[in-house]
Amino acid sequence: MEVTEVKVFTVDEERLKAYVTVTFDNAFIVRDVKVIRGNTGLFVAMPSRKRKDGSFRDIAHPLNNEAREMIEGVILKEYENELTRKTIQ
Repeated sequence: MEVTEVKVFTVDEERLKAYVTVTFDNAFIVRDVKVIRGNTGLFVAMPSRKRKDGSFRDIAHPLNNEAREMIEGVILKEYENELTRKTIQ
């Protein structure tokens, strides 16, 4: 599995920093991935849906740590690149 495209849409909120669309193998898209500033730095939150009991459940997510680290690394790198592009403009 390869991340073939990442589109970052920055937002100006306290904790939520961006929405991201990720394309895998030029064949599968996951939208509404979020870049969030947590207490220990940035992290990636997968798209989720609120359940009837008030809890949230991921709609799509990696099945192992290796996949999660790869996806998160690519997303955070592209987020930083987008911030750099906006600073230059």
